Amino acid sequence: MNWFTRADRLKITAMTASQWIILLLIPAYLFGSIPTGFLVARSKGIDIRKVGSGNIGATNVGRALGGRYFALVFILDVIKGALPVAVAGWLLHHQSQQWQHYLLWLLIGAAVLLGNMFSIYLKFKGGKGVATSVGITLGIFPYFTFPMLLAVTTFLVVFKVWRYISLASLVSAALFPIFYLLLAQWRGWDAFGTQLPLFIFGSLAMLLIIWRHRANMIRLIKGTENRAR
Repeated sequence: MNWFTRADRLKITAMTASQWIILLLIPAYLFGSIPTGFLVARSKGIDIRKVGSGNIGATNVGRALGGRYFALVFILDVIKGALPVAVAGWLLHHQSQQWQHYLLWLLIGAAVLLGNMFSIYLKFKGGKGVATSVGITLGIFPYFTFPMLLAVTTFLVVFKVWRYISLASLVSAALFPIFYLLLAQWRGWDAFGTQLPLFIFGSLAMLLIIWRHRANMIRLIKGTENRAR
């Protein structure tokens, strides 16, 4: 005999998934806190915090060790951002029609991003969150995946023309919420209804990345920012 209706089974499953997301918040922060750039540089005998800008992100590692190490750290940080979010999306894939479910999904992304920027392993100091944000957004499929692909394209174009990684990061971050809204309009996504947490998260992440690049903005204005070769 079937003791539960389909609605009952979905309610039980939804409750379980939500509990899993809450349990994953601290592991997601700890996973995001893994200082990949610091560890890669340390494996080559360098404390990246004492080199160049002192940042542990891919850009500074690339300046210190070369382009392939930039690519390595960038890819590792992208994976670091995408994996926890993908797991959360898998847990919630059957119940993505209410704003609370989007919020739960995004809480995992926020935990990973905060871990990257304020790593518990480095006394709450960390990277600027660009590569990890790319991973988080690529993992929130399809709502952030396609806007991020447009933002990455923007990054590549700006970098190709002006050769400033920081400028390309700032421009692509600023345009990401706009790309999301444009795609939401085109695809019929409920950007200001059930999916409002997605727009808020994208906007806050953009502002946080810009704030973390404030020193770069000052150098850009003064003309002292380093160009990539």
